[in-house]
Amino acid sequence: MTRPVRRSARVLLLDGAGRLLLFRMAEEPGAPALWMTPGGGVRPREELHAAAVRELYEETGLRVAEDTVLPHVAWTGGHAQLPWASGWFEDHFFLCSLPPATAHAVDTSRMEARERRNTLGHRWWPVAELDGTADRVIPFGLTGLLHELRGRIPDGPVRLPWHH
Repeated sequence: MTRPVRRSARVLLLDGAGRLLLFRMAEEPGAPALWMTPGGGVRPREELHAAAVRELYEETGLRVAEDTVLPHVAWTGGHAQLPWASGWFEDHFFLCSLPPATAHAVDTSRMEARERRNTLGHRWWPVAELDGTADRVIPFGLTGLLHELRGRIPDGPVRLPWHH
């Protein structure tokens, strides 16, 4: 397999009501917006799980201990040509479920400047609404994955369709 130009660790953050946190993003001003999970690039020599824990805190303000089990539930990868990089990209998805009836006030103050510029907002999505939205949501296959994850964690990460 091709060595990725970028690997990211992303988090499927579910609140106590089972709603998924997504950020509305635009790659650059005026570009079409899409909804995506919190997360971002893995640093050199950083483990995927550690990157997921770090990104969760930086982008949402939710701090979890390094030894917290965040199951690696999915991944996707493929070629993309973006304004800032071109080549093979991989996105790895970890599951973080808050206890029942627990809410989290999202704090984006630790986002990098580029992320803050490109973030148009956030929303806690009920899965049923996510199923019916006409908005672009990545990764592709997200709602199917969320339905599969109800009460069952896969033995290993499932492959999702590439979104570029």
